[in-house]
Amino acid sequence: MRALLVANPAATTTSARTRDVLTHALASEMKLEAVTTEYRGHARDLGRKAAHEGLDLVVALGGDGTVNEVVNGLLHDGPDPDRLPGLAVVPGGSTNVFARALGLPNDAVEATGALLDALRQRRERTVGLGLAAGTPGTEDESVPARWFTFCAGFGFDAGVVGRVEQQRERGKRSTHALYVRQLVRQFLDEPNRRHGTVTLERPGADPVRDLVLSIVCNTSPWTYLGNRPLYASPDASFDTALDVLALDRLSTPAVAKYATQLLTSTPERGPQGKHAVSLHDLTDFTLHSKVPLPFQMDGDHLGLRTSVRFTGVRRALRVIV
Repeated sequence: MRALLVANPAATTTSARTRDVLTHALASEMKLEAVTTEYRGHARDLGRKAAHEGLDLVVALGGDGTVNEVVNGLLHDGPDPDRLPGLAVVPGGSTNVFARALGLPNDAVEATGALLDALRQRRERTVGLGLAAGTPGTEDESVPARWFTFCAGFGFDAGVVGRVEQQRERGKRSTHALYVRQLVRQFLDEPNRRHGTVTLERPGADPVRDLVLSIVCNTSPWTYLGNRPLYASPDASFDTALDVLALDRLSTPAVAKYATQLLTSTPERGPQGKHAVSLHDLTDFTLHSKVPLPFQMDGDHLGLRTSVRFTGVRRALRVIV
């Protein structure tokens, strides 16, 4: 088996020594080339190169951002699970939503052991992913398409992600406490929390208007707070298309209600109520905003957008589990 290990040296929970141990463990089982990323987008370039060279496997060692880049490289020319290299993930970030959603251990060493067992037993599955792009006929139509592995957000939650990234650029460590602090600050500064600016449009249905928060998921849980899974869209699955949780109000009572529901959510029950909209298994829809809003994918802030078109693609990628 020819494999490429893509390792992010800035991964939150792994050290150089850990990476060396994992590299040796993997190299004992396969013909392995290990590359450490050197710049933003490097993992994407390496994934694309691996796909063009016909490798059997790409192992992403890092957080969800590293995984997202590798996936976008692998799928640069479109999904083809039977031809493209398989993907394996060794979690090294602070949250590791994609890896944990696949059922992998949240420890890099344990996950490596699980990966080696899966390879020996030929355990794999094909998962569905989301694709987001600029909407034709809008000022964002030239924005290139990009894949996401577990979620995207347009509006409030993307604003929180942007604030966290600003703090990390100032030297702050990525922790769950940091996210909670920035969530509170985003809420206090949110100008549209009572009157949303987003409209969701989909074929064959009436538009859903005046949304403040829009979370798009292709799996569940949506994220984790420490070891606690949060289920924004409990029915979302790697085996279906896309689910949406949207809110049309973020007043103090509404936030208290839906935050409590998120913290107590389960695989059977997520947030619900008169200000919540839950949609399941959508293959094609668009989110439009009257004003530019923050946009994020897999926890990576991508700037401001006014319109994003989403496509749910079943059986997009082969992963080792």
